[in-house]
Amino acid sequence: MKRALFATILLALETTMGASWPKVGPNYQPPKANVPNSYHQQAGAGTNTDAAVGHWWTTLNDAELTALIDRAIRANLDLKIASSRILEARAARRITRADLLPAIESRDTIQRVRGGLTSGLFNVNKSAQGGSSLLTPFESSVYQFGFDASWEIDFFGGRRRALEAATADVAAMAEARRDTMVSLLAEVARNYSELRGFQKRLDITNQNIKLQQDSLDLARVRADAGLGTQFDVERQSAQLDSTRALVPALQAAEIQTIHRLGVLLGEEPGALLNELAQAKPIPTVPPAVPVGLPGDLLKRRPDIREAEARVAAETARVGVARADLFPKFLLTGAAGRQATEPSGLTLGAGNFFSIGPAITLPIFTGGKIRGNIEAQKQRLDQALTACQNTVLRSLEETENALVAYGHEKDRQARLVAAVNASRQATMLANELYTRGLSDFLSVLDAQRQQLAAEDDLAQSDTAVITNLVALYKALGGGWEAAPLQ
Repeated sequence: MKRALFATILLALETTMGASWPKVGPNYQPPKANVPNSYHQQAGAGTNTDAAVGHWWTTLNDAELTALIDRAIRANLDLKIASSRILEARAARRITRADLLPAIESRDTIQRVRGGLTSGLFNVNKSAQGGSSLLTPFESSVYQFGFDASWEIDFFGGRRRALEAATADVAAMAEARRDTMVSLLAEVARNYSELRGFQKRLDITNQNIKLQQDSLDLARVRADAGLGTQFDVERQSAQLDSTRALVPALQAAEIQTIHRLGVLLGEEPGALLNELAQAKPIPTVPPAVPVGLPGDLLKRRPDIREAEARVAAETARVGVARADLFPKFLLTGAAGRQATEPSGLTLGAGNFFSIGPAITLPIFTGGKIRGNIEAQKQRLDQALTACQNTVLRSLEETENALVAYGHEKDRQARLVAAVNASRQATMLANELYTRGLSDFLSVLDAQRQQLAAEDDLAQSDTAVITNLVALYKALGGGWEAAPLQ
């Protein structure tokens, strides 16, 4: 407790003194980003300019999806790794912070000394201690305990710049974890929606198999009665087998998606097979999506804030590199006791003490310091460019997600009409064939069109949700679900 208080006092002293001392190198300036006033593709996409996308998955009205996301937040391994990296960065910051404080070490030694004329060593205290002669060989023990201390006074701010960089590194790791969170939530929602989509397509396929089986039975009855041909029977049988062939691929996709969800939840792949095997509806979309304005991305997307934190870190490291051009001021000291007997350590006669300043100044380093400064400036330029690229990429992802979501909703509406028409066409084709007013080829074509339209609609229903999830991810929504500790 006393040591912690002492360290706190010293750090406060260093900080107070350092506030009036210069810090070499540039100060951090937030990167400027040119963003449009509005999204080019926002119109017609069912969106508004609100920016509330925090717990976006709750707008999909699916309690099971919400429960899976809660479990993923608690158990996902990638998220745990990202959290561990924050703790690592915080520990590194504590190490850097310690460089601003004095270093004090205990030094305790015991030495056995042998000397005399024959060895060329003399014990200068021998006569005073009752020895017979300085020339007489002797053997003695020397006990010593004490403390060594050193403190580099940060006149030019190199250590303080290093602390700034370490603090920015912590912020970058925190934003990286938030970015992992955003990706995780989107991945869970996307896979869950695809799972329900595969299950719906399986249900549609099985319904069409039943419909086609009924048509095959009818074709056989009519062929046996002489009202149809065996050719009609074989064509219907071939179409039925083709439809049945769709089932294994859909079942495989369903199982693989459940496996992926299991891993996202930090469990083994098959852990959710029983839990998610029962088919349920695809989640529904909200009436409008709150996309906000392009400028909101700069405040909301974790990857942009991470890039800005890395710019701050590299800016501070330019100062660390420049500080090497200037003198370093150290205050060193030592204190303790020494004696030839352990009991002598309790007496005051063997006390020793030393204290004094030291200055080091780089005179010739072969261009090493200048080279390091230039290298660090280039790292700063790279960080600035990476930040600009991150902003542009975020705008691209958002614009593309708006395009995909809006156009897929239009496609979905047209497919609903196509499905209704194809079902009506199939019913009429069967009726006409039964009454002998049409050939069986019309029935086959109608069934194929109905299956294709229904399957396309199921895929579109899934795509609308997955495109919406991609839009929420592009907007940076979801990282608030698990605040940093």
